[in-house]
Amino acid sequence: MARTASSWRNPSYLQSSFGIFLFFCSWGIWWSFFQRWLNTMGLDGAQVGTIYSINSLATLILMFCYGLVQDNLGLKRRLVLVISAIAALVGPFVQFVYEPLMHTNMMAAAFIGSVVLSAGFMAGCSLIEAVTERYSRRFGFEYGQSRAWGSFGYAIVALVAGIVFNVNPMINFWLGSAFGVGMLLVYLLWYPAEQREALRQEADPDAPRSTPTLKEMVRVLRMPTLWVLIVFMLLTNTFYTVFDQQMFPTYYVSLFADESLGNTMYGTLNSIQVFCESAMMGVVPIIMRKVGVRNALLLGATVMFLRIGLCGIFHDPVMVSIIKMFHAIEVPLFCLPAFRYFTLHFNPKLSATLYMVGFQIASQVGQVVFSTPLGMLHDRLGNRVTFLTISGIVLCAVIYGFFVIKRDDEHVDGDPFIRDSRRPLPSADDEEAVLAADDADM
Repeated sequence: MARTASSWRNPSYLQSSFGIFLFFCSWGIWWSFFQRWLNTMGLDGAQVGTIYSINSLATLILMFCYGLVQDNLGLKRRLVLVISAIAALVGPFVQFVYEPLMHTNMMAAAFIGSVVLSAGFMAGCSLIEAVTERYSRRFGFEYGQSRAWGSFGYAIVALVAGIVFNVNPMINFWLGSAFGVGMLLVYLLWYPAEQREALRQEADPDAPRSTPTLKEMVRVLRMPTLWVLIVFMLLTNTFYTVFDQQMFPTYYVSLFADESLGNTMYGTLNSIQVFCESAMMGVVPIIMRKVGVRNALLLGATVMFLRIGLCGIFHDPVMVSIIKMFHAIEVPLFCLPAFRYFTLHFNPKLSATLYMVGFQIASQVGQVVFSTPLGMLHDRLGNRVTFLTISGIVLCAVIYGFFVIKRDDEHVDGDPFIRDSRRPLPSADDEEAVLAADDADM
């Protein structure tokens, strides 16, 4: 309770949480139904897969650039402001550029859309998360607690996204712009005093260098240990988009006799799942302290294997809805341990670049590779074969990860991680100090 109370009194926690909350509202209101929107324009599975592949290719390039630039910027928010501005303009862009061009030249629309949507959202998400994680370490709050507000925002908008989509899909994009304006104002105007002081210290030419050199950032790509993790992420986290965004929405809606009812139910289910995901963001750090970072990552991949495989076995809307709820456990088990893995085994100064390359870019490469072929497989052989194929790939990744992902006490080049079971028991003096601190918080 003391930690929670102190978080609410931490202005950087409040600012970061509100900013990430509005970002996920701006993204989730349209992204949760993006594949359904593409289907309304008559695109088949292979064409949808092509659009997702192009989006992923643009995201891959932008993520690497974002990581390099943000690590050099340190605590500065310049890139965050660019992302906020794009989010504020998503409605006009889709209404007047993306949709009209999609009807006349799908490939041109796909390439232009990939740059805008990836810069503002798909790559932007990783940048926002990386900046929030960096702020959490610098200003003393729990990253998982702040990131949970992002999931909470996504859950709120997912609850209404299906209803709004049935009225007019374009409203979803314009609501995204409205949230984007709010996000822009938060990051443009809200600078807590401690952040201003930290920026002033970073600007001091005599201060120790807190940002990595270009040589250090480029050296990231020559780390064999990083490429080991990239392969694992390529064969697991890839399918968050390939399966969950490219295939699952239409599959779930098809389980209902009425399409409008299916859209509404999907929006409601998605919202409930992300609400639970938000809660799990606070639980997963506890799980990590019990089982360790490595085991938490492997647990997340195991949950993914079961969730996708069971969707290929069951075709009843009630059972599929229950299986979908596994997602609430899976996402935090990938997101939070991945960040901690990088700050544990690598230089924490490179956290943004490492997260972009080792976690997000790896996933985007997988989407470029798998989106179109799996879309074609889905068109030819249907849901069952496609879902079981994806599940089989994830199972291979779990087996691979068991042998290659580093233990928490192996090659620790960053901040050490100690499980609760290995922490020394507090002395009587320590307990008195904790009680005194709690009394002071009261």
